[in-house]
Amino acid sequence: MSKYQSAMLILNGKQSNNPELRKAVAHLREEGHQIQVRIPWEKTDTRQFIAQGIEKGVDTIIAAGGDGTINAVASTLMQFPSETRPTLGILPMGTANDFATSANIPLDVEAALALAIKGRSVAIDIIRVNEKYYFLNMATGGFGTRITTETPEALKSALGGAAYVINGLFRPDTLKTDICHIEGNNFSWEGETLVIAIGNGKQAGGGQQLTPQALINDGALNLLIIPARDVIPAFFTNLFSTDKNEHLIEKKLSWIKISSPHDMILNLDGEPLSGDTFTFKVQAGAIQCRLPPQCNLLA
Repeated sequence: MSKYQSAMLILNGKQSNNPELRKAVAHLREEGHQIQVRIPWEKTDTRQFIAQGIEKGVDTIIAAGGDGTINAVASTLMQFPSETRPTLGILPMGTANDFATSANIPLDVEAALALAIKGRSVAIDIIRVNEKYYFLNMATGGFGTRITTETPEALKSALGGAAYVINGLFRPDTLKTDICHIEGNNFSWEGETLVIAIGNGKQAGGGQQLTPQALINDGALNLLIIPARDVIPAFFTNLFSTDKNEHLIEKKLSWIKISSPHDMILNLDGEPLSGDTFTFKVQAGAIQCRLPPQCNLLA
């Protein structure tokens, strides 16, 4: 195999004039690596770009942007046969960069781009939802889909998972519960939820670790449920305690099904999905991804 790699960089348009990125691309091209840069204008563009890359034999498709961009590229890769899929590279250039942060991918543009092109390739899981949609990092439901991006950092640091509920008390417009039945292998729960999180990765909402035990190569899903009943008094009771909150429900499962008598909205790495039934299945080792040796998301 040649020591020089060919890559296609699919770039969020907001970063098209980023001087650090232009400099990093120029340096790697000077080393002999082939790098094409593409900026999607419409949703269908990403698939067309990847198809062109496969036709030209590129080694790596690099998602340059935030968690939404990474998910869009990873989901599109799943539309192609496994034997033709290029490796996924990640260049974190978003606001939160939750997946990249959990994976210990450097936030420095030049270091991250070098990793995305020359780093080791590892097989990782991706999660399929309702046989059609995908997410790489996390799906969230309940009022957490809004609160994750609006809860102050200081509150998150002080209270951890309780920060969602405490902040929600001061934001009654977001404090909405969902009635649902959640099941998985050897697991069943029914009731009202404040927050549901299904993690392949560990964190969402700019650093909130909802499923801190999750790994991206273990063939499993990590589930967090914050029930509505009795949970707010429980959070106040344990506000200054470092002990694990017994009212939180945390499970590691191989599949999950959520059903509800009403429409719910789940957030799949930034993309909303509405419905009354959701099935989650792990596509184990479906994508090759370039990750650092110290990646905290690998078993």
